[in-house]
Amino acid sequence: MKTNATFSKGNNIVSDSLEQQIIHWRRHFHSNPELSFQETETSKYVYETLEQFPNLELSKPTPTSVMARLIGNSPGKVLALRADMDALPIVEENDFPFASVNPGVMHACGHDGHTAMLLGVAQILSQRVDSLKGEIRFIFQHAEEELPGGAQEMVKAGVMEGVDYVVGSHLDSGLPTGQIGIVYGPAMASPDSFSLTITGKGGHAAAPHLTVDPIAVGAQVVTNLQHIVSRNVDPLDQIVISVTKFISGSAFNVIPGSAELAGTVRSFDPTVRKTVPELFHRILRGITEAHGAEYSLEFKHGYHPVINEEATTKVVEEAVLELFGQEHIEYIRPSMGGEDFSAYQREAPGVFFKVGSRNEEQGIIYPHHHAKFSIDEDALAIGVQVFIRTAEKLLEWEI
Repeated sequence: MKTNATFSKGNNIVSDSLEQQIIHWRRHFHSNPELSFQETETSKYVYETLEQFPNLELSKPTPTSVMARLIGNSPGKVLALRADMDALPIVEENDFPFASVNPGVMHACGHDGHTAMLLGVAQILSQRVDSLKGEIRFIFQHAEEELPGGAQEMVKAGVMEGVDYVVGSHLDSGLPTGQIGIVYGPAMASPDSFSLTITGKGGHAAAPHLTVDPIAVGAQVVTNLQHIVSRNVDPLDQIVISVTKFISGSAFNVIPGSAELAGTVRSFDPTVRKTVPELFHRILRGITEAHGAEYSLEFKHGYHPVINEEATTKVVEEAVLELFGQEHIEYIRPSMGGEDFSAYQREAPGVFFKVGSRNEEQGIIYPHHHAKFSIDEDALAIGVQVFIRTAEKLLEWEI
């Protein structure tokens, strides 16, 4: 479904001029991407833009993040709205006039759009503070793409103190523009990672019996790790184990002395998450001892899974229904991708929804983290409207 002009304006929450401004912001961020923990110019631009809006109290919770507080005239609930700002180490292959000017760095996941949308939300709501009861916090977060993640640092800096609800969103290249993706309960998995070294005994490829071949041992490891998914975990528990790196050897006639492997484990259940490293060690011990090799394993826990709280998710669903109608709600399946938005949800009830940004007619079809990733910019005003109507409903605020 492609949004049309009437739909993209919704209920006149976003004016034509503001929509163009949001697009301008997005293109500025896209052209000037910065990596995780390096968002110096991005956060400066966000801060200086927010300074132009009325009624906001600005701060920098961390060196490369920004928070703006909109405080009402009377007590009430506190709502946090979050956008992430960092880019990825990818060489962009798009030929836009606003393509990345920073070699090897690209907004290939839509964070440029997230930041632009939240600026649009802040501009609108900052001008309508008179009837606000409570507070809205606009959180412009750094470093979503790199562990340990910026959200954890933001929480430690106190941005969630006193917050009653938290809402975030993500542009989604798998959903057509005009569709809002909603999922109740588990929404995104915990993205844990592992790195593994197998040490054998190198030698001549013509005399393998005099060696301990780490490649042969590593191949068995790769195969047997999949038994965790198929034979050691309840089939109803969602889990993914992917080996994404296998490096060993340098010549056709030499059996190397070691092999390096790495990958990721994705899951939702905390018990499964705790058990998997133990199963890794059991499998690795058995295989390496059987073949006279040794191993070393480093297992890193990433973000907690994103779990959408039922009541706040229902509010987003109702907001979309009121704005655009039932046909624009897509009840999506959980994703095995990870998101550090979960750090905020551990502090307050929250929901993370998806904003469709795919447009096949315009060739906007590439997945996230692809060198030709882009978004349908019509999606930006749609996302802004969902944020605003959700804020209105959560705070019982007549905007």
